[in-house]
Amino acid sequence: MNFQRPSLLAARQSILPSLWDLIALLLVVGAIVLIAYGERVTTLPLSTLSATPMSLDPANLPIYALRTMLRMLLAIIVSLIFTFIYAAIAAKSRRAEMVMIPILDILQSVPILGFLTFTVTFFLNLFPGSVLGAELASVFAIFTSQAWNMTFSMYQSMRSQPKDLEEATKSFHLTNWQRFWRLDVPFAMPGLVWNTMMSMSGGWFFVVASEAITVGDTTITLPGIGSYVALAIKQQDITAVLYAVIAMLLVVILYDQLLFRPLVAWADKFRFETTSSGTEPTSWMLDLLRRARAIRLLLVPFKWVMRLVWDLRMPALPRLGSGKANPEASRVIDWIWIAIVIAGAAYAAYLSVEYLRANIGWADVVTAVVDGFITLLRVIVLMAIATIIWVPIGVWIGLRPKLSEKVQPLAQFLAAFPANIAFPVVVVLIVHFNLSADIWLSPLMILGTQWYILFNVIAGASAFPSDLKEAASSFHIKGWRWWFKVILPGILPYYITGAITASGGSWNASIVAEVASWGDTQLTTRGLGSYIANATTAGDFPRVVLGIAVMCIFVTLFNRLFWRPLYAFGERRLRLG
Repeated sequence: MNFQRPSLLAARQSILPSLWDLIALLLVVGAIVLIAYGERVTTLPLSTLSATPMSLDPANLPIYALRTMLRMLLAIIVSLIFTFIYAAIAAKSRRAEMVMIPILDILQSVPILGFLTFTVTFFLNLFPGSVLGAELASVFAIFTSQAWNMTFSMYQSMRSQPKDLEEATKSFHLTNWQRFWRLDVPFAMPGLVWNTMMSMSGGWFFVVASEAITVGDTTITLPGIGSYVALAIKQQDITAVLYAVIAMLLVVILYDQLLFRPLVAWADKFRFETTSSGTEPTSWMLDLLRRARAIRLLLVPFKWVMRLVWDLRMPALPRLGSGKANPEASRVIDWIWIAIVIAGAAYAAYLSVEYLRANIGWADVVTAVVDGFITLLRVIVLMAIATIIWVPIGVWIGLRPKLSEKVQPLAQFLAAFPANIAFPVVVVLIVHFNLSADIWLSPLMILGTQWYILFNVIAGASAFPSDLKEAASSFHIKGWRWWFKVILPGILPYYITGAITASGGSWNASIVAEVASWGDTQLTTRGLGSYIANATTAGDFPRVVLGIAVMCIFVTLFNRLFWRPLYAFGERRLRLG
């Protein structure tokens, strides 16, 4: 009997819940309570918002932070679904790519104020008299600041897959659906996780505008950190601003520890390399999920459903634009498709020109175009400075997994830091030292978007194959040769993805950066951003439309004439495999 007691004790310990199970149970219960709270507050009548106005009492910040967290989490989920669908279609269909990628360029350049102008009324009418309509409008606004970067990352990964992996999928006779889940998504996962972090952080830049919604003469203020910051700036309460920064830091740490660090550690297994990557990223949260038996039991049905979905052998759809079956027929279809696209674009341009011609003159067009060139000059200079600074730093961090883990939450916080909070300091310094607003307001444009470059370079350096690093070391490639022959070609697609998004985001941010205020003091510098901001403040809708149209044209031309050729060069000459 004495020999059986250890085995009985071991069996009893295997049945009893462990500490990991208790912690996991608390997290699951907390998530359920969070979802239930979100469902309750979004179904309240819209009148409850005016009955309980915003307050700068720091005791309200936990509830405000919780509601902002829920909005941003829902927006990132919707962005991920959009990314999978949009990027897959654009990467697999040549004809769809001709339209969808320019549209994506335009969408990321449309200011968030432009989206709010057209979508708020739709969501409010969709759920009349309910907070849900205003909440969905806010979530959609945050979505527009997150989705484009993630979509570009997924598209870039799908277009730069090694050819040997593509041949392997053909050897195993995988359908398009199976290939998407077994190759496209796993290969894109390391870069997509980093860009999802960047998108989540970038959403903070526009959370102020998304939580204080104006429709005509009516302003709807949703409880959240963004509206708290807006009220603090309006009342010149610097203490409240500091409280908001602390609350935002805590939210970023929560997201980093509970969501993004586990994702980074989990996505490391999808890195494309033939040798071991050395030090692997770790996460206590991921360890907890792996060790807790309760979580494993809860995930069994989910895993079964996902495996069933991944293994579906759906009928193969015709690949548009492949041109393999009949080159002549494909060429004819190409011309027909191009004609349809040109006709649709020409009709849209005709309607826009007719609308603008009825409300504004050519002098306004010239003013908007000149302002566009001024903002373009700022964007080019700022992008060059950001590239020189952050590419070496991003490579240095990305090649050191342990350092990357430590820097990750700090980088998220810096990326999440709203430029609006920096406006008071900048305005006071410019006025005090009598500086030029044309020069010193410009850095505010890239304050929240330069991190796209840093995050993508870190992702590219982290995903750089270890066997190539070992090969470079074996051939004693060092110094400038190592930079130009090894690492820069390897991270170029990632850098371009970040640069395209940072460039478009800088144009978007110019609306709030070229007009900065603190209390009654307001500084304005000439540019397309201030043109749109002033027209929006004056309620001059035709000039708002003109400014947005000019901005979209500038961003699209800049992307098509510079970034896209550079991206094509990287895809053609620097593709791994």
